Amino acid sequence: MSNFVDDFMKSVGPEAVNQMSKVLGINKNTAAQIIPQVAPLILSGLKKQSEEHGGQDRVDHILNKYGSSSVLEDVAGLIKQKANDTNPDPKLGGLLGDSGVKAANMIASQFKLDTSTAMKLIPMLAPLILGSLTKKRDTAGAGSSGIASILDQDGDGSILDDVAGFLLGSKTGTSSKAGSNILGSLLGGLFGRRK
Repeated sequence: MSNFVDDFMKSVGPEAVNQMSKVLGINKNTAAQIIPQVAPLILSGLKKQSEEHGGQDRVDHILNKYGSSSVLEDVAGLIKQKANDTNPDPKLGGLLGDSGVKAANMIASQFKLDTSTAMKLIPMLAPLILGSLTKKRDTAGAGSSGIASILDQDGDGSILDDVAGFLLGSKTGTSSKAGSNILGSLLGGLFGRRK
């Protein structure tokens, strides 16, 4: 997972950071810390869908429906569109559910953002993250099995430890690490193995 997030930050991150700063009025350093915290939430949502609603076929369905790689060709346009959304959905429908709202509130608190801005961040970044996964699946030779391995990096059938390991190992700064602990706790409560 960390490789995917690292690759995303290198390929899409600079433009996303610039545009988030421009249209939302947030500090570029703050934007650069937020993205690596949102990405694992999206990936964990996909993993949960895979585990509970049809395996890799379900993940492919979500990517085919919501993960158009064409959004990567106009990052600025997408971010501007999402910034103007007056009714953002941090739940991403059923992908994150209530955890998306809780994560947005945690991000607002951690980075001292107003709630209305924080609520836009997850739906703003999700199409870029899903689009990047689709591109990796379709053009980088990863295929569906490659996406499955991204969602479960150590192959043990649970994304939770992968996400927690990435978040707690964050190297983006002390403040980000503190927030990562918060989001790691959120993931532990919401995306752990079902009993």
